[in-house]
Amino acid sequence: MKITNNFTLAELTRTSTRIENKPDRHQVAALITLCGKVLQPVRDLYGKSIHVNSGFRSAAVNRTVGGALNSQHLLGEAADITVYNREGNKQLFEIIRDNLSFDQLINERDFSWIHVSYKSPDDNRKQILYL
Repeated sequence: MKITNNFTLAELTRTSTRIENKPDRHQVAALITLCGKVLQPVRDLYGKSIHVNSGFRSAAVNRTVGGALNSQHLLGEAADITVYNREGNKQLFEIIRDNLSFDQLINERDFSWIHVSYKSPDDNRKQILYL
């Protein structure tokens, strides 16, 4: 299922764990919102492809990969993204920070990848973290 011009449901639910990772309709709706409000806009502003390392995670997948118990990935509200180089990831981070609404924006391991989440316009905290 194509969600936006550059993102599909398959890439947002992909996992290397071989564990079933199928979102329900609420999680799919959250992924559609995440793509429409953050992922596609940052892709458009960046002007190049963006890779989704991790989008939705079922509870079993989240446990297997060591995700937080309250991870927004479980809800379909978060994605870890990269362009495979720190400078590009830093640019993604800055584009999101300066131009888009988000709930959390996390610089993971010195721009090894970027975690971004989106709840709703009224619930987004605009929280920025460096881990």
